[in-house]
Amino acid sequence: MDEFLPEEIPAIRDSVIKFMETQVNPVMDGYEERGEAPRDLVLKAGEAGFFGAVFPESVGGTDLGYLAAVVIQEEVARNDIRFAACLNQQSSTCPNFIYYGGTPEQVMKYVPNLVAGKTIGMMSLTEPGGGSDALGAMKTVAKREGDVYKINGSKMWASLANETDVGVLVCKTDPDAGAKGVSAFIVEPKKYPGWTAQPVPMMGLSKAFRTNALFLDDFTVPVENLIGKEGDGFKIAMRALQPGRVTVAAKALGIARAAFDEAVKYANERVIKGSPIGKFQMIQSDIADMSAQIEASRTLIYHAAQCLDANLPSNRIASIAKYHASLTAKFVADKAQQIFGGYGLSTEYKISYLKAYSDMFYTGEGTANVQKIVIAEDALGYKLADRHHGSSTLRNPRLSDVARELQGAE
Repeated sequence: MDEFLPEEIPAIRDSVIKFMETQVNPVMDGYEERGEAPRDLVLKAGEAGFFGAVFPESVGGTDLGYLAAVVIQEEVARNDIRFAACLNQQSSTCPNFIYYGGTPEQVMKYVPNLVAGKTIGMMSLTEPGGGSDALGAMKTVAKREGDVYKINGSKMWASLANETDVGVLVCKTDPDAGAKGVSAFIVEPKKYPGWTAQPVPMMGLSKAFRTNALFLDDFTVPVENLIGKEGDGFKIAMRALQPGRVTVAAKALGIARAAFDEAVKYANERVIKGSPIGKFQMIQSDIADMSAQIEASRTLIYHAAQCLDANLPSNRIASIAKYHASLTAKFVADKAQQIFGGYGLSTEYKISYLKAYSDMFYTGEGTANVQKIVIAEDALGYKLADRHHGSSTLRNPRLSDVARELQGAE
């Protein structure tokens, strides 16, 4: 597809591949063995511009857009999906949340360090027992006490909550007000007491970048760290998750491509009865199906990214892209593991953990079934997926610049 893309995109892809092959791939296994978060690699990736594609230069971004962002996510995930776990927290969901709804002062204080990789970010919405019903199951409550809020409750699947310097936490400020009672806060766990992050053991997933159960016991947040007004949290969360679906889809595509590469290599190396197994028709059938699925997912994801860059309605196409990419990752990783036979279960080969990550992306960041509901209700005319396009009143990093807002205020 490179022939049909802006000329800078293949160059961006080449730079990401070079970075991963020289900086990350040779050392990531060591971080995994030690269970150590590779903060130095996050900083290097930030310095290389991996996290700033959708942000203006005034906040440390490169202003290259979502198409560049998905290519970065795709190639990082293809090279090492374990390292890719930090991408959304540094380049999408967490800084987007602050940029969309924060004050200019909040944006300038936190977003540049996140996209530079100087601070580790996170965003936590889901609670135990909540799953896709994040709002209905939300029991974590923030109560104002003078010039601070005290937050009590728990969260689940809080990626990087054990490492984060700056994050976004969504909880209730009015438990009886439904969506209008949900608020969001910028949190700094290393500065204030009451934050306990407990890594969740996950079969086959990274030991360097962990997901966590999070326990909040009178966790302190200064009043000035409220994002927007009380009650704005759910609106901002839904807006922040929309482009996140596209970038997460790109990571799923990267998993599929990595599994495909492993399968092709193994099919050419594994010899049975004097011939590489790639010569067998049943293996060729699987390789053909895998290749077709990958190309279809790539087209959907790139189209969704281009819609975001053009500020066109994109919630529907983002859901389709996420749904298709999650199916593709799961399908390709499964077929690849079958091609490996018994070796597909061995940690000697990448396919063992690629399969585990493909299962995660089928569920995480918006489950496949939830995406199907969005897509089907739109198709049936029950609830248009793009009904809120352009009506959120939130800041958009592709259309606005906080630095100009501050200059205007002065």
